[in-house]
Amino acid sequence: MNWLLVVAGAVVGAPLRYLTDRAVQARHDSVFPWGTFTVNVVGSFVLGLLTGVTSAQAHLLLGTGLCGALTTYSTFSYETFRLYENGAKGYAALNVAGSLAAGLGAVWLGVETAAGLR
Repeated sequence: MNWLLVVAGAVVGAPLRYLTDRAVQARHDSVFPWGTFTVNVVGSFVLGLLTGVTSAQAHLLLGTGLCGALTTYSTFSYETFRLYENGAKGYAALNVAGSLAAGLGAVWLGVETAAGLR
C-alpha cells in the first residue's frame, strides 16, 4: 500500500506545480522560467526538511509523492534548451547556475531548519 502514499502526494504535488508555475510566471515579464525555478527550489527545501522526519510513510507521501510531482527536472532541461535555442544564452546559463545554487542552498536550509526543530 506504499504506492497509495506516493499517489496521494502526487495528486497534490502535480496541480500545485502547475498552479504555482502559472501564478509566478504571470507576475514576471521575462523569458526566464521563474515558475519552474520556484517549484524546484521549494521542493528542494521541503526535501531538506524531511531529513528530520524518520517516518518512511512521510517520506513516501511528501518526498516521493508531493516533491516528486512538484519539482521537475525535465521541464527545467527543456526550458533551458529553449532559452539557448532562442538566443537567450545568458538566461540559459543563469537558469542552470541559479537553479543549481538555489536548489543546493534550499536543501541545506531545509536540513538546518529540520535540525533546529529537533
